[in-house]
Amino acid sequence: MQTVIVILVLVVLAVGGFAWINRPQHVLVDAEIPADFPVAGFSHLDFESLLRKYVDADGNVDYEGWRNSTESAAQLESYLAAVSRYSPDNAPDRFASRNDELAYWMYGYNAYVIKSVLDNWPIESVTDVKAPLEVITGMGFFYRLRFQFGGKSYSLLAVENGKIRKQFQDARIHFVLNCASDSCPVMRPALPTGDALQDLLASASVEFVSDPKNVSIDHASKQVVLSSIFKWFRKDFINDLAKRGRPSERGLIDYVASIAPDSLRADLDATQGYDVVFRDYDWSLNRAE
Repeated sequence: MQTVIVILVLVVLAVGGFAWINRPQHVLVDAEIPADFPVAGFSHLDFESLLRKYVDADGNVDYEGWRNSTESAAQLESYLAAVSRYSPDNAPDRFASRNDELAYWMYGYNAYVIKSVLDNWPIESVTDVKAPLEVITGMGFFYRLRFQFGGKSYSLLAVENGKIRKQFQDARIHFVLNCASDSCPVMRPALPTGDALQDLLASASVEFVSDPKNVSIDHASKQVVLSSIFKWFRKDFINDLAKRGRPSERGLIDYVASIAPDSLRADLDATQGYDVVFRDYDWSLNRAE
């Protein structure tokens, strides 16, 4: 009995020590909200103008140019000051629809990803931002760092899973959220809200599966090769099929086919009996050269 107690004490001390060493690192925004920020609604125009300036045609980001511009760095901080102050939780009147709420969480997430890269520049990958004891890839960047959304502190992981995935249950968000890595969806300069957000989600889905880096067919080895995003969030994609009343006999292949352009859908129809394999995720920074 005494041995069991000793073991339990050691386990508690180990867990407590791990939690203390890896305690959250709170990232605060030291800026005022834009002087012309609306008294009603929530404007993403400042962030959008920055993306149009620093995101290239391939969806990669000129982080170095952004960081070297004092004015642009300050403009991002000012936008994030608004994200820090207002959210659908503490200022619901500012968000007229579910689309506006979703836009806030997605764009705020992407903006904090960029801020974290700029704050830690130069880095070759978000995985370079490590926790003191890193047991999972990306733990330092996506879990340890904590950011303000409407006066509350969240990790990027908590925003993605607790706010976006749980509350909105739309698998297409995985084609818009950007993790600053080569294998993640491209960064998109346009930030629509309201009904127009649905058009963005639809077009982002088609573009993602149309990219051979994310979906390809190897007829020689009878394999459908998918992005690891489909493996990590398989449940979201299969649930989406079910909500739309679509068959899912072939699981992820059926999901991809449901949003693919005609040519890709036809190719997928010819993959009966093929195995699904997943491409290794490239965590290299999505840096514009």
